Amino acid sequence: MREDEQDDRSGLERALSLVTDVRPGEGVTALLLVLNVFILMTAYLTIKPVREGLILAMKSGAEYKAYMGGAIAVALLFAVPLYARLADRTQKHRLVVGVTLFFAANLVVFLAASEVEAVRTRLGLVFYLWIGVFNMMVVAQFWAFANDVYTEEQGKRLFPLLGVGQTVGALSGSVVAALLLETLGLGLFQLLIVGALLLCLSAALTWIAHARERGLARPSEPPVSLQRPIAERSGRRGAFELVLRHRYLTLLAVFSLLFTFVNSNGEYMLGKLLKEDVALRVAAGVLAESAAKEHLGAAYNRLYLYVGIGTVLLQTFVVSRVIKHAGLRVAFFVFPAIALADAALIAALPLLAICFVGKVAENSVDYSVNNTVRNVLWLPTTQEMKYKAKQAVDSFFVRMGDVSSALLVFTLAQTLGLGVRAFALTNVALVAVWLWTAAAILRENARLHEGAG
Repeated sequence: MREDEQDDRSGLERALSLVTDVRPGEGVTALLLVLNVFILMTAYLTIKPVREGLILAMKSGAEYKAYMGGAIAVALLFAVPLYARLADRTQKHRLVVGVTLFFAANLVVFLAASEVEAVRTRLGLVFYLWIGVFNMMVVAQFWAFANDVYTEEQGKRLFPLLGVGQTVGALSGSVVAALLLETLGLGLFQLLIVGALLLCLSAALTWIAHARERGLARPSEPPVSLQRPIAERSGRRGAFELVLRHRYLTLLAVFSLLFTFVNSNGEYMLGKLLKEDVALRVAAGVLAESAAKEHLGAAYNRLYLYVGIGTVLLQTFVVSRVIKHAGLRVAFFVFPAIALADAALIAALPLLAICFVGKVAENSVDYSVNNTVRNVLWLPTTQEMKYKAKQAVDSFFVRMGDVSSALLVFTLAQTLGLGVRAFALTNVALVAVWLWTAAAILRENARLHEGAG
């Protein structure tokens, strides 16, 4: 915060500045966006138990879950181009509000369908597919809207604050769902109504934030001129066409696939080592076989707890300071550096303790530093790219990282019978490509600024 602005900040802006540098006039919109993403994440985590309850109640439900990643990727191949066509024909704030309300209406339809017994028994797969598309698209479009609202200078300062809303929302959603189900005694399907109401509130906050920013005069702020060096005005291109046509966007897509691929491999390694640890405990008589599931559940609960705490602390007190003082050139390499160290250690010593600590570190940094940085990287792109190409990258290419990991598990584990060390070595190679991609992205990002200058 510059000294000449200190006395002009409101109390709200001073409070928000505990997280990052919030300047005069920015506080209300920033708070609206923080509340918006908080509510979106709360809505998603509130209805998530419905997904699990429906599909696991089906015969072979656990097996169906393993295959749904590919089905969601295929669905996104259709959903993303459809979203891009809507973006071509609709004002962007109306697009975000309309799509959010569309998803809210879907929840009402699912609630009505659940009342029909013949439909309810088959609802699990459809709802699982729907929520896999929903949660990726609404978060991507929120960050596209935030990219649209803020200049690049503002985004670098304020996106860490918005990330706090996303992080805390993810934690609160689970608490809300547990409170509604276990304390208030709501039925599983009644959570859909809660989710729909939260999405309506999110749509209202989007509209208010747009109206407020449209009414603010910002004569001192430059136009978003970084649009010109990245691409000429291209008319109505499809989302995937934009990604493949522009090197910067292609690199962002490769980066998204890679970091998800590595992360999913890490999840598999942790699960494999946990199961082996339980088997050893049961064989040694330390753990009763009947208590194996509870032991695994407790281990994952500890993981989620530590990751949640680490994410909130990093997002609140570290992310904005790293970006401000060290810049993107350092912040962008934090996550792959930790992933590389984790993979190398597991390759040398495939022990549960090493994998567990590494996964806590990886996920905490992913959900805080990496999530913020990868949204900052979209600031110098055109509005068309933010709403269309970002949907493709943040949904389809991220999901393809999960699909790639599933194929790797089938190849290395089920077909070749290889163990955790093989996955760790694969991750070392993948992170090497990831580091090259990150360096290339930063070079392209620098060229955008040179061209704008």
